[in-house]
Amino acid sequence: MTKRHFFGTDGVRGKMGEDPITPERVLKLGWAAGRVLGVKDGSPGKILIGKDTRISGYLLESALECGLSAAGVDIRLLGPMPTPGIAYLTRTARARAGVVISASHNPYDDNGIKFFSSEGTKLPDDVEVQIESMMEEPLVTVDSLHLGKAKRYDDAAGRYIEFCKSTFPSRMNLSGLRVVVDCANGAGYYIAPLVFSELGADVIAIGNEPDGLNINRECGSTHPQLLQQTVRETGADIGVALDGDGDRIVMVDATGKVIDGDQLLFIIALERHAQNRLRGGIVGTLMTNLGLEKAFTGRTIPFARAAVGDRYVLAMLNEKGWELGGETSGHIVCLDRSTTGDGIIAALQVLAAVVGSGKTLTQLTADLEIYPQTMINVRTTRRFDVKESSEVQQAVRKVEKELADKGRVVLRASGTEPVVRVMIEGQDAGQVERLTRELADVVRRAAEKAA
Repeated sequence: MTKRHFFGTDGVRGKMGEDPITPERVLKLGWAAGRVLGVKDGSPGKILIGKDTRISGYLLESALECGLSAAGVDIRLLGPMPTPGIAYLTRTARARAGVVISASHNPYDDNGIKFFSSEGTKLPDDVEVQIESMMEEPLVTVDSLHLGKAKRYDDAAGRYIEFCKSTFPSRMNLSGLRVVVDCANGAGYYIAPLVFSELGADVIAIGNEPDGLNINRECGSTHPQLLQQTVRETGADIGVALDGDGDRIVMVDATGKVIDGDQLLFIIALERHAQNRLRGGIVGTLMTNLGLEKAFTGRTIPFARAAVGDRYVLAMLNEKGWELGGETSGHIVCLDRSTTGDGIIAALQVLAAVVGSGKTLTQLTADLEIYPQTMINVRTTRRFDVKESSEVQQAVRKVEKELADKGRVVLRASGTEPVVRVMIEGQDAGQVERLTRELADVVRRAAEKAA
C-alpha cells in the first residue's frame, strides 16, 4: 500500500497555519475528498461538516466548503458538534461522508480534519490513500451548473441529543443524581448538559463557555482537577469530563477520585457480563493496565490488545465480532450503541450500571486492581524512531530485565503530536516511577542527537 503523507492515526492534524493545516491545503483536501467520497456512479451526493469550538474552525470550514463545492458536492453544515455526533448524523442523513474539524484534546492552536464514511465509520487506509493521490491532481472546478450548494443542517443538535438518550435504558432515569459535566469548552458544551438533564439528573455544567481559545485549557478529560474540585465543592454524586471533541471521557466519584478509561471499561463490561449481554470479549490497547487484563481473564472474559488509537480498537472489534473496547485515555467504543467512540454514550452506560446496581463508582471498581503505571511524554522530531536507536533499545532491555515478569514497558510515537510516550507499569510504584524517568531521559537524549 502507498505510504500516507498527510493522514495519521486520526486524520490530518497539525499547527494551524503550518502545512498541512493551511487554507490552501485544506481547500485541496476538501476537493480531493469530494472527488473520492462525494461522487458515486457519476452522481454527486452530500457531505456533512461539523467542528469543535476552536477559532480556526471558521477558516477551515470555509476552505473545506470551497473545495467540496468545486468538486460538485453539496454541503450540510452542522456547526459545533461532538465527533461521534457527526458520525451518527452522517449515517442517518444518508450522506456520502462526514467531515470533522477538530484536534480533539490538543490546544486551541492545533486543528485537524478527519472523515467518516457513509456508514459513520472511520475511513479505511486505502480510501485515505485515494484521497491523498487525488490531492496530487490539478484542481478542476465543475461547471457552474453543477457546483455544490451549502446550507445548515436543521436541528442537528436535537437529533443527536435524542439518539444519545435512546442508548440509556428506558426503564431508568437519573433522578436524584447530581452530576457535574465538564464540557472542556469544546464541541459538547451545549449538547452534553442537556442529555443528562433531560434524563433527570441535576446537572452542574462547567467548561461550557467556549471562546475559541479556551478549548481543553485546564479543563476536560485531560485536566480533571477542575472537575474533581467542583464535585467536592458542590456535593455532587458523580462528575463527567469530556475532551474537546467529545469522543472520550473520564469520570470522578463523590470524593473526587478519578475513574479512568480502564476502570470505566471494567464497569461497563461487568454490568453486561452479569446480564448475559456481553458479546464476545473486550479489546484494549498496548497502554491498557495489566490489572484490567488480569481482571477479565480471571472472570473468563476474553481480552485482546490492539495498537493505540480508537481506529485500531474498532478494527479489532470488527475482526473478532465483539462489541466493547476502549483505551485508558477514555475512548470507549460500544458498537451495539454507536459506530465509533462516544464520550456521552459511554458515560450513560456507566450511569446505567450505577443506577441499576445502586452502587457508587468506587464500589463498582473495588475488585479491580490497578497496577502502578507511569507515563512521560518526550517531545521529539517527527522523524525520530525509537526502534532505530540502539541506545534506547539497550535501555529498554535493561528495564525489562529489572522488572522481570512483574511489569511492562511500552514506547510508542503519538499519532497526533510529535512526542514519544514512555510508559512503564509494575507492582512497585516507586520502582515504576524511577525507571520511567530514567528511560524517558534516554529517549530525550537520543531524540536530541537525531535532530
